[in-house]
Amino acid sequence: MIIVPAYAVLFACLFLTLSIRTIRARRLAKVAIGTGGDRVLERLSRVHANFSEYVPFTLLLIALSEMRGIHHVIIHGLCLALLVGRCAHAWGVSNRTENFRFRVIGIALTLNTISAAAVANAVSYFL
Repeated sequence: MIIVPAYAVLFACLFLTLSIRTIRARRLAKVAIGTGGDRVLERLSRVHANFSEYVPFTLLLIALSEMRGIHHVIIHGLCLALLVGRCAHAWGVSNRTENFRFRVIGIALTLNTISAAAVANAVSYFL
């Protein structure tokens, strides 16, 4: 496995960035748990949590695809789609005046990546 670990580094950097933004917002709002009704903290917390909810499982599916010998172009495509999707989602949801298009693009790319990786694994398993 040589492709997914390189992308995992990029996802780790994005995760750390989202974590630091959320920690800073918590400090500014003086809120240790939850959001305390702070709208900015609520948005940043959801971006961070949403990343945490989708990325690990999706990367696992892509890594399994790579281990099963799926063509490297498909692996790169899946990783890039997930990366663009998560960046678009983070951008769209983070802003006070949410650009809903970025949010929709982000979740669409993420869900399509999960679906494609699952199909790739299933096809490689049964063929």
